[in-house]
Amino acid sequence: MHRRQTGSGRRRPVHAETHLRDPAASRVGMRLEKANFPVFHPRANCARKRAGNALKNANAGFPARFRKAKDRLKEARFAPMPNTIPDYDSAVDFLCRLQKVGIKFGLNRTENLLSRLGNPHRRFRSIHIAGTNGKGSTAAMLSSILTRHGLRVGLYTSPHLVRFTERFRINDREAPANRIFQVFQDVMAVISGDEWPTFFEAVTAMAFHYFAQEGVDWAVVETGMGGRLDATNVIHPDVAVITNVAMDHQEFLGASLSAIAREKAGIVKDATPVVTAVRQPVVQSTLKATCLKKRAPLFRYGIHFRSRRNGPQRFHYHGLSHNWSDLPLGLLGEHQYTNAAMALAALEIVESKGAMRLDPEAVAEGLRQVQWPGRLEILETSPLVVLDGAHNPHGAESLRTALTTMFPYRRLHLVMGIMADKDIRGIFRRLLPLAETAVFTRPRYGRAADPETLRRLAAPLIKKIFVIPDPAEAIAQAKSLASSDDAVCITGSLYFAGEVKELYGEPSQVHDRLLA
Repeated sequence: MHRRQTGSGRRRPVHAETHLRDPAASRVGMRLEKANFPVFHPRANCARKRAGNALKNANAGFPARFRKAKDRLKEARFAPMPNTIPDYDSAVDFLCRLQKVGIKFGLNRTENLLSRLGNPHRRFRSIHIAGTNGKGSTAAMLSSILTRHGLRVGLYTSPHLVRFTERFRINDREAPANRIFQVFQDVMAVISGDEWPTFFEAVTAMAFHYFAQEGVDWAVVETGMGGRLDATNVIHPDVAVITNVAMDHQEFLGASLSAIAREKAGIVKDATPVVTAVRQPVVQSTLKATCLKKRAPLFRYGIHFRSRRNGPQRFHYHGLSHNWSDLPLGLLGEHQYTNAAMALAALEIVESKGAMRLDPEAVAEGLRQVQWPGRLEILETSPLVVLDGAHNPHGAESLRTALTTMFPYRRLHLVMGIMADKDIRGIFRRLLPLAETAVFTRPRYGRAADPETLRRLAAPLIKKIFVIPDPAEAIAQAKSLASSDDAVCITGSLYFAGEVKELYGEPSQVHDRLLA
């Protein structure tokens, strides 16, 4: 996607040679006319590419005119973007269209973009978090505890569930839409050249620019995918956290645990302490080798620090230098005690650097107040309706543990919407044996699996299956089957979780629904 600007700041359209007589030449002219979209329209790139190909293959009898048209096309490709996006809705719509550029791993575009913004990511201290699952919960705990210590704390996470502004938080408060539009304008103003940032690169630059403008002391930054080539990996944090490593996003990160571990270990910087709860020997070996090469101290859950459940939503922490008993925890699930321990170990490292002094009361209050939507979130109580964004076998295993140990119910009814590129069978093997009924639906997100495909894959594991494409009707069906002492669990995808939150009344904006 390419934009250009004249010296006056006005948009210069791509013109076509419309008076060519030859039919082939006329077709070229028509294609060039189709390339004359508003400059922020993503279809422009495809149309211009088609126009360029047509120029190469057109009738050789009109070389001069074709050369002129081709020169105009080249001009359009290499010019900077004009300031033509008028408001927040248009900005989010534009970012949604940027997603069509796809995923391009690498740090050069992000580094160049941040350099033109004055390197905002160097104006605050940070904690960097990677991992297959648990990143968001761990990040939320870190942000909550730091906030209760009187610090100004930015939190950057993805994806959002309902509103795009969820990705940017300061001191537990979601960024206002008008501020995000302002930082969007700042970022767009410095983009130039032929290669545009991807969606995630642009949004990451927006986050760092926003945090710097707002004067945060700390930023807690979650990777988008992987780590080594993730756009967030331009920061140099005080401590890195790698929550866990499991099979997910294999098409991008590799087909083995060791390959995925290498990508996530890419966030390890020279001499920067690393906190982790990885358990598999092959993953531990990969992470140890990376830390040894980088001279980065490695602190492992179960070896250097640990947590132990002490009743519902309470736990003991035995850490690097602190031991705290009977801490509260605002998040549900056995796995959250591990996430909390990693957050506390990371903060102990920050304290050891002299950056803060941990106050036990502030620690407890931060853990008590932490919230993270879409993770074992109770939506209703009679019947019990639980929402969880588990979207891979590792997450489904954590959900299975919670369903079998935390919630009393007679029968379980599942409502599932899953992305087609996920390990659907692996998710089913962990959850379907628990259920009386499975209701399969289709979230609006483009990668959603066909519910008929889900039915076919589930048939060997469960007898009572419903296929209801509309999510609202699917939830209503599950609730109609449930008695007051049954449970309904809605799961399969964070994108689906966001859609369900909307159905339950979470405020949204129409453009946010285009983006996930």
